Amino acid sequence: MPTATLAQANAKTRANPVYIVHRIAILLACAAIFYPGFNPGRITTAINRNVSLFTACISYNSLVSELQRPLARGWVQSSTFVLVMIASIILVLGIVLAAIGGCMSVGNTRMQRKGLIFPLAGSIVMAGGLGGIFMAHAQIVTAANDRVPANFASGFWLYAVLAAVILLTTLLQLASGKGVELEEKMEMKEKYKIFLMFLPILALAFVFSYLPLWGWRYAFFDYKAGGELTAENFVGFRWFTYLFQSDATRADILRVIKNTLCLSGIGIITSWLPMAFAIFLTQVRSKRFRRLVQTFTTVPNFLGWVIIYAVALAIFSTDGFVNTFLNNILHITADANYLMDSSHMWLKMWLWGTWKGLGWSAIIYISSITGIDPTLYEAATVDGAGRFQQMWHVTVPQLSSTFFVMLLMSIANVLSNGMEQYLVFSNAMNRQSIEVLDLYVYNLGIVNGQIPLSTMVGMCKSIISVALLFIANTASKKMRGESII
Repeated sequence: MPTATLAQANAKTRANPVYIVHRIAILLACAAIFYPGFNPGRITTAINRNVSLFTACISYNSLVSELQRPLARGWVQSSTFVLVMIASIILVLGIVLAAIGGCMSVGNTRMQRKGLIFPLAGSIVMAGGLGGIFMAHAQIVTAANDRVPANFASGFWLYAVLAAVILLTTLLQLASGKGVELEEKMEMKEKYKIFLMFLPILALAFVFSYLPLWGWRYAFFDYKAGGELTAENFVGFRWFTYLFQSDATRADILRVIKNTLCLSGIGIITSWLPMAFAIFLTQVRSKRFRRLVQTFTTVPNFLGWVIIYAVALAIFSTDGFVNTFLNNILHITADANYLMDSSHMWLKMWLWGTWKGLGWSAIIYISSITGIDPTLYEAATVDGAGRFQQMWHVTVPQLSSTFFVMLLMSIANVLSNGMEQYLVFSNAMNRQSIEVLDLYVYNLGIVNGQIPLSTMVGMCKSIISVALLFIANTASKKMRGESII
């Protein structure tokens, strides 16, 4: 068959409704793995409702976290929940096999035909996993213990239907593909290869960035840790007005926002430092010295803030290096605890953050500099430009696009300073000037147990950050003609 005819056949196959249903079923099965409400392994209501199928696969302790007493008393057998875990692993393995076949379905006809083996095997493996979960449920029913009531999870039927759809569509594709001429080798268009390479990043973003948004519903309930969300504790927008009902709470939130904006503002104003550092570093002629400097400035990024605070404690505490040096070497009486002092906290936090992240932030600019056309520097040299003139008139303009992209991202994250740095440096003396919005949310939700209130604050922060991103992007598009969205 001619190449053009094969390409048309491939396009027609990809647009086939059976293939579309096949891929949708696989996609739904992959997404449901991480959603606790669809966990078929919740064979008893004693299992935590927040345990997803994925969690049941990797953590036996999470699966039985609320069953320690029934297991100790012998009301249920641990083998039942071991069976649930093994069956969950088998079920997820079947979904992974089906997902591999779904990825291969975007290739040419030969790849599509070869790829049908995976969803065929995957659907059968999924059925085996569901069978194991059904056996575990039967064991709970047989125990007939009111202390550990049996529960037939609705997610069981979801996965059963998805497995049946995947099996049926696979068989239909196998039957309809008989006699179809195949290419000599398996191939896939470049755009599909790039998409599949990016797919794991999309999955991680979905799991860790978008799936948690389901937790925003706590902002509309009067929820206590360990309780349930019911119509009785639904309070609507009560928490959205709570912070502004009294002078004390208003002053508190205004103080936190001021700290957040000022610290972010200092970061935005000095956001050019990584670019300047990268430019001057690339001008160092000694490669050995340049690599040494880049290594020593990048390593701090990989140190946790707890370690950074330990370094700060060793240097600036009452009996730290600074006071010891002043007392023993210079014979100047000094017993100040610089970490407890609340003065200039914004500047101190900026300095620690810059020291930790400067080298890492400069990497993107260093890579951009290596991509600049050398003929631009040659032309500048012919025109009589010196090293500093070349940096200013060649390097800086070439890095401007990268800088403005990073600047837009900084503006979008103006309310997100992070929490770890301020948490480890926080104490009773400096709390008023160091508590930023992320730390405030942590203190509300984890320390004080006000989960709905902290959820509301975090939710508003996310919405405002997205709005700021679009505003900054629109301004950049009008002023510079470039945007990142």
